[in-house]
Amino acid sequence: MAKVKTAYFCQSCGHQSPKWLGRCPSCGEWNTLVEEVLEKEDKKGPLAQWKSVSLASKPKAIVEIKYEEEPRIVTIDAELNRVLGGGIVLGSLVLIGGEPGIGKSTLMLQIALTLTQRVLYVSGEESEQQIKMRAERLTSKNHNCFILTETSTDNIFRQIEEFNPDVLIIDSIQTMQSSLIESGAGSVSQVRQCASELMKYAKESGVPVFMIGHITKDGSLAGPKTLEHMVDTVLQFEGDRHTTYRILRTTKNRFGSTSELGIYEMLGTGLRQVTNPSEILISQREEQLSGITIGSMLEGNRPLMIEIQSLVSVANYGTPQRSSTGFDNKRLQMLLAVLEKRGGFRLGTQDVFLNVAGGLRVEDPAIDLAVVTSIASSFEDGFVPPSVCFAGEVGLGGEVRAVSRIEGRIAEAEKLGFKKIFISKYNTKGVIFKNYDIKIIPVAKLDEVFGELLR
Repeated sequence: MAKVKTAYFCQSCGHQSPKWLGRCPSCGEWNTLVEEVLEKEDKKGPLAQWKSVSLASKPKAIVEIKYEEEPRIVTIDAELNRVLGGGIVLGSLVLIGGEPGIGKSTLMLQIALTLTQRVLYVSGEESEQQIKMRAERLTSKNHNCFILTETSTDNIFRQIEEFNPDVLIIDSIQTMQSSLIESGAGSVSQVRQCASELMKYAKESGVPVFMIGHITKDGSLAGPKTLEHMVDTVLQFEGDRHTTYRILRTTKNRFGSTSELGIYEMLGTGLRQVTNPSEILISQREEQLSGITIGSMLEGNRPLMIEIQSLVSVANYGTPQRSSTGFDNKRLQMLLAVLEKRGGFRLGTQDVFLNVAGGLRVEDPAIDLAVVTSIASSFEDGFVPPSVCFAGEVGLGGEVRAVSRIEGRIAEAEKLGFKKIFISKYNTKGVIFKNYDIKIIPVAKLDEVFGELLR
């Protein structure tokens, strides 16, 4: 009997060690190394039928290489097309991650039911009856969508060879198990091996493969980091389970931009595409309140108008609180220092709370002007007219700096009915004011904004 070989794998980063260590030398995490059985030499893989017949690779001059645009499957889901860079690329391997219960399986089943191609939906977590129950709630019906409940990759590839699908969906990669690895499903070696087999199948057959992946407590995709390097596209499905809106974000894409964003609304009949997200990110108010402004942010090629809410109150417990939701707390500290030093606002004894409405996480510096105006409005207890919006970065000298793609931001504000937009004076080059019905107000310093609105 052959001796079984084992190794220790880090459950956080996938680092392999020949012996157990208390701390992973790669990621520095403690007590994450788990012993797993390595693959045996006398077994044949489930991909034996997918033998590559290509010749050995030879060096070729780059000018001799013929390039053709990657063919894509354009779905009726415009949000998915956007985050994938224009549609599903043939032979691509896409990984979709998200928290439990956020709607990953619902999203992929809804996509499977709307495609005209033959789709094989492989589920290792739910039975056929459970998937049927979810499909009944969705409005789409498709006779080209087939369900397979299986966890063994041997049996899955045997069915694939007979069925010959156009699109393959795996739900989820953590439940798959290969006969080449002796460890249990969900282990680092199993996840890596199953993903490798699916990648080989996708590249040799040209069939796009979607893999649903779980995430860990810290929000990263479960399994080794090498899994993210193997796939072509990584999508994160985000949102609060207590709200109806979901965000599909691209973190890696070999066939398109990595800064695109898709927004959905979870309904009883499935996920509805939100074509105009600015309307849901701006709350409707009957009365005017202090500390509320509208800023222009950019996600990929899409300009969004978002609502910034601030509350400034006297600190009653010594050290003032600085709390932000959806905005970087360190940048908030910097903007408060600019307001105190350059704007003359005494915020050293004030609690400051900042919130980005709609549950978005904003990293675009173009909303700095909206943030500082919102804080100043709450401090002065004066309201900013709801027909005014802002697009500008704030520097340490109190100057309003230029931002990218200002024409798209102005056009979005005009489309939503805003009357005025404050932009940087250094952003006016190339902007033809008479082409817009909205009033464009260029400013160079924060004092100009506060003098126009608050003082």
